[in-house]
Amino acid sequence: MSLVKARNDAPGVTWSLFESGPALTEAIKAGAIDIGQTGEAPPIFAAAAKTPFRIAAVSQPSPQSEAVLVKKARGFKTFADLKGRTIALNKGSNVHWLLVRLLAANHLTLSDVNVKYLKPAEGRPAFDNDQIDAWIIWDPYFALAERPDVQILADATGVADNREYILVAKDAADAKTEQIKSFLTTYEKTTAWGIANPDERAKVLAPELKIDEPTTKRALARAAQPVAPLTDEIGTELQAIADGFTELKLIPVKVDAHELIDARFAGAVQ
Repeated sequence: MSLVKARNDAPGVTWSLFESGPALTEAIKAGAIDIGQTGEAPPIFAAAAKTPFRIAAVSQPSPQSEAVLVKKARGFKTFADLKGRTIALNKGSNVHWLLVRLLAANHLTLSDVNVKYLKPAEGRPAFDNDQIDAWIIWDPYFALAERPDVQILADATGVADNREYILVAKDAADAKTEQIKSFLTTYEKTTAWGIANPDERAKVLAPELKIDEPTTKRALARAAQPVAPLTDEIGTELQAIADGFTELKLIPVKVDAHELIDARFAGAVQ
């Protein structure tokens, strides 16, 4: 979406910037925005909080664009080495699901680690100052934190898809259906242009993101993926995430992920 904004491909749109998906879904709940882009966990937390929204589009997976970062000097070799350690992440974001999946893959539970909920702006200084043992974060914050003394302990490959989701406030989905469809068509075209032209994309987006071009290019090479078909399988994928969070009592109610998928927008992309 930042590329659509930076290229002015959707004139007339009013843009608002949010640090993370949970902040964006709060804006949807408050009626402040019509449409926004998040990772795979925020829709589940938002649905559990009775936020009125629908899913209008989804990307192909980008598992390498979220990761567990540690300092090389700490000597951690695998994620299992973090048992008993302090791990920071943004609550309710895509990395929350990554933590759950990595714990399960390493035969650990939430009680085996000390989870500290920090927003990205809080997580970076805590990580830099060794106040935490590991930081689970997504691009471009991930790319910004990469340095010679930082180690990628694990990413989402093989454990989480890490898709991007386009969420639409329910009122907007009903009242502005054709406008949303038009925007989604533009979004897909701009995304495809960016993937086909990575150098130009980095030049356009670096000033928008306030990040240098090499870092922007590295982050987007992992994170920016083509739009994927909005199918029932997406609902099944999200349901597994919802059920996982429910089982761990991270959300208070059971969520029906399939009813979040808005079939009216399936033909707007792909």
